[in-house]
Amino acid sequence: MGISRPNFIVGIGGSAGGLNAYRAFLDAMACDTGMAFVIVSHILPTASSQLAEILARRTRMTVRVALEAMPIRANHVYVCPPDTDLLIENDAFKVISPRGRRNAQVDVFFASLAEAMGARAIGIIMSGYDGDGTEGCKKLKAHGGTTFAQDMSAEVDGMPVSARASDCIDFVLPPDKMPAELERILSTFKKQR
Repeated sequence: MGISRPNFIVGIGGSAGGLNAYRAFLDAMACDTGMAFVIVSHILPTASSQLAEILARRTRMTVRVALEAMPIRANHVYVCPPDTDLLIENDAFKVISPRGRRNAQVDVFFASLAEAMGARAIGIIMSGYDGDGTEGCKKLKAHGGTTFAQDMSAEVDGMPVSARASDCIDFVLPPDKMPAELERILSTFKKQR
């Protein structure tokens, strides 16, 4: 079952304090929903990211660093490589290196996700500084997607507060409560098919 196209693609954006949020989210997320998860985290361009290895310990889903032309599969978690902008093109990743602007990777990915998946796109803003992800959430909403922001549990509230202030967030929850809401969205989607 792990090789099929995802029914939804869930983009998860974060920065400082995001690691604990991603862990809590994955700890609570079922591994067989048919969704794909893409984590776009601000990492220094020169950093060697161990994020995929760290998160692989929190889920039974396959966790991989996203690579150019890699197909996006259901029940997989993908991590954006450092110093890149990640896009979706024809059910696969397009990786642009170096990234275009500093700390705009979440907006860039969410905009591409909105275009690629429409109402089957979900964006989640976790802990982090600044306002990356807010413009991307607006694009997701404009294309019929669903948006989440971390609540006051965020270690650094800049990104989720910015997103919430834009009036384009559907759900404000702690990371460990988001999976239940995603399951409800999935259940509704299946009933409508």
